[in-house]
Amino acid sequence: MFPGFHLQTLRRTPSSARQKLLDEIAKIKQKTFSGLTKYLSHVVPIHHLTMPRSGPMSRRRIYSKENTFWAFFSQVLDADGGCQEVVRKLQAVASIHSKTVPSSSTAAYCQARKKLDLAELDAVLSDMSKRRLGSYSKLQGRRVIVADGTGISMPDTPANQEVWPQMRSQKVGCGFPQARICACFDLATGMLNSYQVGNKKSHELPLLRRQWAEFDKGDIFLGDKMFCSFYDISRLADQGIDSVVTLRRKPVSSADSDKILGDDDLLIHWKKPKRSQTTIYTNAQGELLPERLPLRQIKVTVQQKGFRVSSFYLVTTLLDPILYPAEDIADLYLQRWDVELNFRDIKTTMDMDILRCKTPEMVRKEIVINLIVYNAIRQLMLESAEWSKTKVRRVSFKASIQALRQWEPHLIQQTETNKWELLPQLYQLISQKIVPDRPGRREPRAIKRRPKNYQRMTKPRHLMEETPHRGKIPAGGA
Repeated sequence: MFPGFHLQTLRRTPSSARQKLLDEIAKIKQKTFSGLTKYLSHVVPIHHLTMPRSGPMSRRRIYSKENTFWAFFSQVLDADGGCQEVVRKLQAVASIHSKTVPSSSTAAYCQARKKLDLAELDAVLSDMSKRRLGSYSKLQGRRVIVADGTGISMPDTPANQEVWPQMRSQKVGCGFPQARICACFDLATGMLNSYQVGNKKSHELPLLRRQWAEFDKGDIFLGDKMFCSFYDISRLADQGIDSVVTLRRKPVSSADSDKILGDDDLLIHWKKPKRSQTTIYTNAQGELLPERLPLRQIKVTVQQKGFRVSSFYLVTTLLDPILYPAEDIADLYLQRWDVELNFRDIKTTMDMDILRCKTPEMVRKEIVINLIVYNAIRQLMLESAEWSKTKVRRVSFKASIQALRQWEPHLIQQTETNKWELLPQLYQLISQKIVPDRPGRREPRAIKRRPKNYQRMTKPRHLMEETPHRGKIPAGGA
C-alpha cells in the first residue's frame, strides 16, 4: 500500500550511496556559473575536462574542473572581465536557488583557475579547430588557411618580463611585457585553426612552422609578404599545400619569365638561395630543397578606392591558369583582410589586447581560453547563418557576443526541454544584425579623440614625481 516506505521502520527507503552521489552532483550543477553550459555543450568539447579520480580538482566542490572552466569562459565573455564578476555571478545563482551564498573573496576561484591543465585547454581548442565544414570551402572546393601575427601586452611583473621582455627603448619600470601571437584561421568560416606564442624577438615564420602539422593535404596557404620565403613555400608544397603570398623581392620581367600565361600573369622559377649567416634553416634542411622552384607571378592592379597601393605582385604554386584564373587568385588575396578583422574581434571586441594575469602560466591559459570563446562565438555565427540562409561573413561578431552576454542570465533558469525552443530564437537574433557591404569605405588608422593631458611615466613608479599642475607639463610629457 505504501511502496515508498521502508516496512521495518515505516520510513522512506534509505537512499543508496549512488543516489546520494547523484543528488550531490545535481546540487553542484544547480550552482553552475553559466547557463551556457548546456547551450554550448555541442560547441565546446568539454569531455577533455573530466574529473580525475585523485589529485587536484578530484573532489566534488563548487569550483570543480568543469565549473571552473565555464567560470573562466564566462569571465572572458563578460564585458567587465574581472574575477570579482565571476564570484558575484555565483552569489546571484546561489541566491536564486535558495542556497548558501558563498564568500565574496576571489581566492578560491583564482586557486581553482591555477589548477586547470593547460594541455587540456589546448585539447579543447584543438578539437574545436578540427571541425571541417565542407560547405564553406573556398577556391575549387579547397580549404584556404590564412595566417598573420599580432602583438599583445600584459601586467608588468618580473615573471612576465622574464618570458616576454619589453622593448629596449623603454626604461625599466615604464613599459609592459610584449608577446607575439601567430595564428592561422579558416578564411571561409573565420574559425581559428592553430596558434603559437612568442616574444617580441620571435619572427612570424618560425611560429608558423610550428603549426604546419595542423594543415591538411590539399589546403591553400594565404599570407602577406612576411611569409614570402623559398624554404617555406617549398616545404609546404612537399606536403601537398599550395601557397598564395605577396611578392617581397624584385618581380621577374616578361623577358626573363619561363612562359607568359596572360596579361600580367607569368610562369617563373626561383633558384635555391645560397646559405648565409642569416639563413633560417640548417644544412640538412637545405639539402632537401629543390634547385628550382616553379611559381606563378601575378600582377594585381587595384581599381577600388581606399587602398594604399595601386598595384602589387603575388606569387603562387597554383600554376594552372585555367583551373585557377588570375582574377580568382586576386579576389582570394583581397579577402586576406579578413584575418585583420579576426584579430580585431579577438583583441578589441573581446578585450584580449591587454591581458590581466600576472604569471606566464596564467597568461598562457588566459590566451587559450580567449581563443576557445572566440571559436565558440564563430561556431554560433555559422549555425545562425545556416539557420537563416545568410552569408556568415555578413554576420556581426560584436552583435553575436552582445546577444550571448545578455542571454546568459536567462539561460541558466531554463530547463532542458526549453533548450531547443530558445536556440532558434538566439540564432534569429544573431543573424538579424548584418554588416552592410560598404565598398570603397576608408578607415584611416588615426585617433580622433585626444588623450588626457597626463604625464608620461618616464621613471619607475617609486621614483616618479608628479607635476602639481597639468597645464604646466612641458611638450613631450617629461
